[in-house]
Amino acid sequence: MGWECPPRQTTGDFLTSVTNPQERTPRAGMENKVPRTPDEFEAYWKKSPQCGSLQKEIAQYREDYPLGGTAGRDFDETKRMRQAKHVRPKSPYVISVPMQVRLCVKRAYQRIWNDKPSTLTTVIGRIFMSLVIGSIYFGTPNASAGFQSKGAALFFSVLMNALISITEINSLYDQRPVIEKQASYAFVHPFAEALGGIVADIPVKFVSAVVFNIIFYFLASLRYEPSQFFIFFLFTFLSTLTMSGVFRTLAASTKTLAQAMSMAGVIVLAIVIYTGFVITAPEMSKIPWFSWIRWINPIFYTFEALVANEFHGREFECSQFIPGYPNLTGNSFICAVRGAVAGERTVSGDAYIQTQYKYSYAHIWRNLGILIGFWIFFMALYLIASELNSATSSTAEFLVFRRGHVPAHLRHLEKGGKAGSAAEVAPATNNSSEKGGTSAIPSQHDIFTWRNVCYDIPVKGGQRRLLDNVSGWVKPGSLTALMGVSGAGKTTLLDVLAKRVSIGVVTGDMLVNGKPLDTSFQRKTGYVQQQDLHLPTTTVREALRFSATLRQPKSVSMKEKYEYVEDVIDMLGMQDFADAIVGIPGEGLNVEQRKLLTIGVELAAKPALLIFLDEPTSGLDSQSSWAICAFLRKLAEHGQAVLSTIHQPSALLFQQFDRLLFLAKGGKTVYFGELGDQSRTLLDYFESNGARVCGSSENPAEYMLEIIGAGASGKSSKDWSVVWKESQQAKGVQAEIDRIHNERASATPSEDGSPHGEYAMPFFSQLWCVTHRSFQGFWREPSYVWAKILLATLSSLFIGFTFFKPDSSLQGFQDVLFSAFMLTSIFSTLVQQIMPKFVVQRSLYEVRERPSKAYSWAAFLISNVIVEIPYQVFAAIIAWACYYYPVYGAAQSSQRQGLMLLFVVQFYIFTSTFAALVIAALPDAETGGTIATLMFIMTLTFNGVLQPPSALPGFWIFMYRVSPLTYLISGITATGLHARQIVCSDAELSVFNPPSGLTCGAYLNPYVTASGGQLYNPTATSNCQYCQLSNADQYLALSNIYYSERWRNFGIGWAYIGFNIFGTVLMYYMFRVKHYNPTSFVRGIRNGASLFCRVLKRRSGTTPQGKEADNGRLV
Repeated sequence: MGWECPPRQTTGDFLTSVTNPQERTPRAGMENKVPRTPDEFEAYWKKSPQCGSLQKEIAQYREDYPLGGTAGRDFDETKRMRQAKHVRPKSPYVISVPMQVRLCVKRAYQRIWNDKPSTLTTVIGRIFMSLVIGSIYFGTPNASAGFQSKGAALFFSVLMNALISITEINSLYDQRPVIEKQASYAFVHPFAEALGGIVADIPVKFVSAVVFNIIFYFLASLRYEPSQFFIFFLFTFLSTLTMSGVFRTLAASTKTLAQAMSMAGVIVLAIVIYTGFVITAPEMSKIPWFSWIRWINPIFYTFEALVANEFHGREFECSQFIPGYPNLTGNSFICAVRGAVAGERTVSGDAYIQTQYKYSYAHIWRNLGILIGFWIFFMALYLIASELNSATSSTAEFLVFRRGHVPAHLRHLEKGGKAGSAAEVAPATNNSSEKGGTSAIPSQHDIFTWRNVCYDIPVKGGQRRLLDNVSGWVKPGSLTALMGVSGAGKTTLLDVLAKRVSIGVVTGDMLVNGKPLDTSFQRKTGYVQQQDLHLPTTTVREALRFSATLRQPKSVSMKEKYEYVEDVIDMLGMQDFADAIVGIPGEGLNVEQRKLLTIGVELAAKPALLIFLDEPTSGLDSQSSWAICAFLRKLAEHGQAVLSTIHQPSALLFQQFDRLLFLAKGGKTVYFGELGDQSRTLLDYFESNGARVCGSSENPAEYMLEIIGAGASGKSSKDWSVVWKESQQAKGVQAEIDRIHNERASATPSEDGSPHGEYAMPFFSQLWCVTHRSFQGFWREPSYVWAKILLATLSSLFIGFTFFKPDSSLQGFQDVLFSAFMLTSIFSTLVQQIMPKFVVQRSLYEVRERPSKAYSWAAFLISNVIVEIPYQVFAAIIAWACYYYPVYGAAQSSQRQGLMLLFVVQFYIFTSTFAALVIAALPDAETGGTIATLMFIMTLTFNGVLQPPSALPGFWIFMYRVSPLTYLISGITATGLHARQIVCSDAELSVFNPPSGLTCGAYLNPYVTASGGQLYNPTATSNCQYCQLSNADQYLALSNIYYSERWRNFGIGWAYIGFNIFGTVLMYYMFRVKHYNPTSFVRGIRNGASLFCRVLKRRSGTTPQGKEADNGRLV
C-alpha cells in the first residue's frame, strides 16, 4: 500500500495509525500513490488479491456449511449436551432453574457474610429502637387508662416490623447493574437472583424480628401469655416478609431510584394511615374515595389481629369514672372509655375493640390466611417484575447539547428528531486550530525539585514505606514520564508531590526554585486524575469557565479568563462538543472527550508551575492515546512543565517523553534521567550495568520491565535499585538538584501576579460561582426536582382528602391532630431524596476540586444548603395548599392561613438542612438514610401525639422537649384548631342515669363545674348525655399544645434550622477536613486511665511491669 511502519511499532498500532493523518507516514516515493480517504481505502481493498481470496473463502464456507445442514444440527446437539437436565433446548442458559436458584442463594449468603457491618448495623439498630420505643410504653397499666397507649404500642410494633424493609429498595438498585449484565450473558435468570435474595434474607429477617419483638413485647408491658406472644411474633414476622415483597416489587417495577423512592413515600403514607390506628375502621368507611385502601393493605389485617390478640377475653379496671363522685352505686356512673357499660367498674376488652375499631377476635386466623396470600402474591409479582423489567435498552453513544447550541453541521439531524445521535458523525478532532494552538499557554520559568522523598503509612503492627528516597525534578519545556511496575508507587509519588495525601508521614525536600512550597502550590499546579470526574449537568465550556474563574487570580478580568477558555477549547480541538452536556457514559461525552475535558479543566486554571497527569491514556485506544501524548508534547514545546505517569506505553508513545523516572516495587528508584534519541541514553545505562542488549524491534518500555524482573519471565539477576544508588547517574542527579537550588535561590523571584493565598478568589466569589453552578445543575436535572414536587403534592393531597373536612367531634379533632402528624411522615423520604444528590456533589469536590484549591469547603457546604431552599419552599407552598384547604377549609383568617404556610415552609427547609447535617460526615447515602430514618423515628415517637407527655416515663421527657416535631405539630394544630367548639358524636357520649329523683343537671352540675365538659340534656331524668370536652383548646391541652405558644414554636423551629446548618459545617470540618477519628477520644480516655493507674502503682511501691520496668521511666 505504501505506508511506512516505524521501527518498534507493533502491528496493531501500525494498522490503526494508517487511518490517522497525524500518525501515518508514506514511504519514500509513495506520497502520491497511497490511499488517504476512506473511499480510497475501500477501493484499494476491493482491488487487492486479499479481498478476492477472502470472497472465495466465504463462498467455500457457505458451500461446506449451508444453513440447516448437518453442521448446524451438530452444533445444536453439542449445545444441548452442555446444558443441564430440565433445560429447554432453545434456552440460552446452561444450567437449570433450580441450579441457578441454588447458586444465587449461595452467593446471597456470601454477600451477607462479607457485608457483616451492614447486617450488624441493622440488628443493632433494631435492638436500639426496641429498647427506646418499648421503654416509652413501659409500665402501661392494664386498665382503661392504658387503652390508647396499648393501641399505639401495637401500631408502632407493626410499623417497625413492616416498614424496615423500605431500605431494600436501595440495595436492589445497587445490585441491578450486576444482575442486568449477568442476565445479558445468560448466566442466570434475573428471577433466580431475586428468589435467591429472598431465601437468603429470611434468616436475617428472622433474627432481627426475634431480637426486636422479644425486647419490645415485654418492655412495652403487653400481655404476658405464651400463646399471645407467639401470635404477636407470627403476625409481625409475616408482615415483615409481606412488606419486603411490596418494596421489592416496587424496586423491580421502576426504572430509577428517585422514581421508586417517590412512590415508596406515597405507599408508606397510605399504609400508615389506613392501618386502623390513625383512622379507625368506622371512620374509614366515611371516606368514599380512599376507604378501599384498607382492603389491599396487609398491615390493616396485621394490626387487627394484634389488637384482638391483646384485648380478647380480658376485663380491665376502669381508671376514670363519670362522674367522679365517691360511693357511686347502681347505673349512675360509667367508665370514660368506649365500650363501657353504665354501672360496671370494669371494661371488656372485646367490647372496647368492637366499639373503637370494629375488630373481632374471630378474624385472627382469617387475617393470617389473608396475610400469607399477600406475601405469596407480592413475592410472585416481584419475581415476574424482576424478569420482565431487568433489561435496559442499549443505544449508541450520543451527545446532548444545550437548547439552541447544537452545532450548525448537526442541526439537520436535530430537526429529524434525533439530535443526540448527530454527535456520532462528528467525532472529536485533536487538531489544534490555527487560531489558538498551544501558543496560548503561558511560558513557565520555575523548576520543581524533590530530594530523598519518603512516604510511610501506618499499618497493623508498624509502618510501611511506599516511597524510598526518590529524587528528581521537572523543568519547564520538558515532558517527564513516571513509570514502574504495578504497585511501585507511581500514583502515590504523584499524590505526594502534588500534596494530595492526608495520611502517613512524608519526609524529604520538595522545593520550587530552591524555596519551600507555599499555600498556593496546589492552586498553581494542574493535576489530571486517572478518573474523569465531572459534574454531569454542565457543558464542556461551562466546566472550563468554572475552573478558570475560580483558579486564575482575581487580578485577571473575567473577559480574559473566558477568552483563555476559548483558547483551551481550540488547543484541545473541542469546538464540536464545547456546548455539549458532560452527561453520563453512554449519554454524553465519550471516553476520549472526557479525558480531553479533564486535561482542559486543568489547563483552564493556567497552572503557573507544572501539570501532573495520572495515566492520561488509560481506557483509550491507541489512536486516542497517541493524540493525548502528542498534545502533551506540544505543551512541553511551548514551555509547560509536565510530569505524567504512564503504564507500558508503545514504543512511539514512549519516544514522546524527554525524561524518565522509573520506580521498582517499594517506591525505589531504578532510573531517572534523559531518554535520548530512540531511548538510547536509557538503554545504554541498563546495558552498561550488565543487562542484555535491547533488540531493534523491542519496545524499550517493555524491555525495562523485563530487565528489573517485572516482565513475563519475572526474574532479575540483580537489584536495580541498588545499582542506581551506586551509579554515577544518581550522583549526577543530586549534583544537578544542588545546582538548581544554588542558581535559583539567589535569583529574583518571578511573580505571576497571583496572591500566595490558598485560594485564588475571595470567599464570596467562590460562593457565588458554586451556588450558580448548583442551581444550574438542578435546573438541568428536572427528574430530581419533579420527584420532590410530586412527592410533596401527592402526599399532601392524599393526607388532605383522607382527613377531608373533619367534623367537630372528638374523633374529628383527633383526625386533625393525626393529619399534622402524617404531614411530617414524608420527612424520611424527602431526606433520602436529597442525600444521593449531596454525595455526588461531594465526591466531585473532595476528589478533584478541593485538592486543586478551586474553592473552600465552606463555600461547598453553604451552596448545597442554599440551592435546596427555593425548591423546598416551592414544594412546601404546594404541599400547604393541597393539605390546608381540604382539612381546614378557606374560612379561617388570613393570619392563621399565613402562619400555617410559614410552619409548612419551615418544615421543608428543616428537612433539607437536616439531610445535610446527617450526610455531611457519612460516607454514603445508604448509611445516611438509615441513620436519618432512626433519628426521624425518634422525633416522631416523642412529639406527643402517639404518647402524650404526661404518659411518658420521666427519663424520656427530655426527648419530648428536644424533638423538633413537637413544636412543629404543636404550632400547626394550635393555629388550625384554636377556639373551635367540640360537638361529641353519639358514640363519644357517656350515657348513664342519675339517681332517682334528680335531673341530669342537678346530678352533674358540680362535676361539670370542676372537670369541664358539656351536658347535653340537663333537664332529663334518665340517659344523661355527657361530653368530656367543650372546645379544641381543652383537647389540645391534653397533648400539651397551646395556642399562645405558636410564635414561640415558630422561633424554635428556626433555631433547629440554624443548628442543622451549624452542625453541618462542624461535622464536615471535623470528619472530612480534619479527619477526626471518634475512637481517638475513647482511646485517649483509656490511655489516661492506664497512665493514672501506673502512677498509683509507682507511688505504692509496686514496680511497673514490661517496658516501663526495663527503661526505668513511664511511657
